Amino acid sequence: MPSFDIVSEIDMHEVTNAVDQAKRDLGNRWDFKNVDADIEQDEKGLTISAPEDFQLEQLMDMLRMAFAKRNIDGRALAEDGESKAGKLVKQHLLLKQGIETDMAKKIVKLIKDAKLKVQASIQGDKVRVTGKKRDDLQTAIALLRETELDVPLQFNNFRD
Repeated sequence: MPSFDIVSEIDMHEVTNAVDQAKRDLGNRWDFKNVDADIEQDEKGLTISAPEDFQLEQLMDMLRMAFAKRNIDGRALAEDGESKAGKLVKQHLLLKQGIETDMAKKIVKLIKDAKLKVQASIQGDKVRVTGKKRDDLQTAIALLRETELDVPLQFNNFRD
């Protein structure tokens, strides 16, 4: 039976490239000259820091633009928390990978409510969709692409 997997993954190499691009943009901007602003990457996410809140917003926009240039979905960034440390305001951003159980249940319910001739099952941090015909699977993919979910979805492991 034909099947495919619905996943939510990020290419970490592209994230590193996007962060480097945003840092270069930060160094070139005249409104950030002599300003102690920075973007740091760790294994769990990113930390942006700037002296003022509006500069933090500008850093966030620069980061989103760099992500867009690298074809990384901006919904992969989730704000974790803001803290003020001395003269700097810091914002930690999590990189969302994998489909959480609640979102997976929502995806399965969405497919079942559409009354397509496919079956969806949750398998860890991905959702497997199987059906008798390839056309039914492609209809399910089209349905999920139309739906506005707050996680970036990729469709892989398509088997005939």
